[in-house]
Amino acid sequence: MKKQLVAALLATVVALPLFAQQKSTQWGWPQPYEKVSGKSVAWLKDKGWWPVNVAYQAPWSGQNTVNIVMDRQGLLKARGVETKYQAFPSGPAINETIVSARFQVGNGGNFPFTSLLDKNIPVKAIAILSPNLLHALVVPPDSKLKSIKDLKGSNPSATIGLVTGSSAEFYFQKAMEVNGIVAGKDVILKNMPPGEQMALPKGIDGVVSWDPTPAMMVTERKNGRIIDSIFPYNMYEGQFYVRQEMIDNVPDVVQAFSDAFAEATLWIRLYPDRAAQLKSEDPMLRNFSKEILLQQVKAYSNLYKPTNIYPHAHFWGQVNESIFKWLYDQKRLTRPLTSKDFEAAVDERFMKKTFEKLGWAVPKQPPFIPAGWTGDPAKQPYPDYVHAINTREAQPFPEKGDLVKAWSFGGKAYNP
Repeated sequence: MKKQLVAALLATVVALPLFAQQKSTQWGWPQPYEKVSGKSVAWLKDKGWWPVNVAYQAPWSGQNTVNIVMDRQGLLKARGVETKYQAFPSGPAINETIVSARFQVGNGGNFPFTSLLDKNIPVKAIAILSPNLLHALVVPPDSKLKSIKDLKGSNPSATIGLVTGSSAEFYFQKAMEVNGIVAGKDVILKNMPPGEQMALPKGIDGVVSWDPTPAMMVTERKNGRIIDSIFPYNMYEGQFYVRQEMIDNVPDVVQAFSDAFAEATLWIRLYPDRAAQLKSEDPMLRNFSKEILLQQVKAYSNLYKPTNIYPHAHFWGQVNESIFKWLYDQKRLTRPLTSKDFEAAVDERFMKKTFEKLGWAVPKQPPFIPAGWTGDPAKQPYPDYVHAINTREAQPFPEKGDLVKAWSFGGKAYNP
């Protein structure tokens, strides 16, 4: 009897680690995958939304990476969801497909997403995309301009090329306001597409664009240098969103998208070179060098803790309120919008559940906001925070307070 008791105790002790240790992928996603229900698949098929169509913006670093990885690694298929990903050149082009409901899942920057809200299109953001994408004022290497302040009093007026109606214009308009620069007097704004901006043609004193254009001009073409950036004036972010009908009728499918988004984020963190290789195979990105693609992966997918994907509705609503006001004042919105409108267009429940599966704590604010930060997300200019110009090394993760249960990544185990 005694021998049997000892044997039973030994068996229990041996089995405990095996039972307690949850199986997961090398990049930290728990196994096995949760499959969506047959009922949800039937609903989508009956609606004509099978496969689920996903629209993303190929030239946008960070957005393209996570969507390409979700697609090429079959992360939705593993959960029982058939998808079709299609790349588009711009946010407005994506909006057209979402408004018509031809696409059910979309990716967009703060300007296109605001347009959807303005039109009362039933969408909800479930994740944040590549926050703090660099927008910069780039001037020729031999320019006398050293900072944006040097534009004040320009005679003749300096000509600045940018895409009218874009986030680049908002940044530059806000920067002019803060620095006392007057459009039509100190500077002349000229509508110019990114491809033309990259050449910095004669007669142009500077251009305002978003990455990867500034990075390519500075590091590859070496035909420009950055004298100002978006970071004091706007915390730019993108949204990964779904149509409300999916939340109402197939929430398990929406959860699958949230989970796959987080899993792709982890895969990219573990395999940045492979992620850059997948990007290079996208038809719209074949003209970009592998060096630039990898640099963009490091800057906009891996710089921050992976918890940056959490859609903090209140925080981002405050950030976007000044954009709403500016767009309305410019008569580019049909009605005034506030931070509350943004908050109502975010559904945090899905990413919260994703974090629960991973054993991650939901941070109180995005990880690029340092401890003791004295700024207010609703007021510019902002005190410094972590971004792609002042920081090159990826934020360590996990740190104390990031976990609520044991988690593994890259073959290493972590405890809360």
